[in-house]
Amino acid sequence: QVQLVESGGGLVQAGGSLRLSCAASGLAFRSYAMAWIRQAPGKEREFVAAISWGGRTTDYTTSVKGRFTISRDNAKNMVYLQMNSLKPEDTAVYYCAADALFKTVITYKYWGQGTQVTVSS
Repeated sequence: QVQLVESGGGLVQAGGSLRLSCAASGLAFRSYAMAWIRQAPGKEREFVAAISWGGRTTDYTTSVKGRFTISRDNAKNMVYLQMNSLKPEDTAVYYCAADALFKTVITYKYWGQGTQVTVSS
């Protein structure tokens, strides 16, 4: 079965950095687009970033452009989200997601359990 396991979340001060990792198994990783999606307290889930199968195409929600970078290592079945210049409004549970289609919405087929990111002011 497909498993996506996130790690790297935590508590960080505003302006700091975190790197999230997602380990994928049970799927043909090289054939899947990967994404990070977040959900802040009391809010709906929000698309953050996506990367295509080969990593050549990426896209970001406007609020994180220039601060976050998504990347993947197909040899290790891993996807990453480097988050710099973090703001309190980035506080959320961050989910790793996979789908056969590259898209910039939250309708991904497979999801991890999420990792908490808290940014203090």
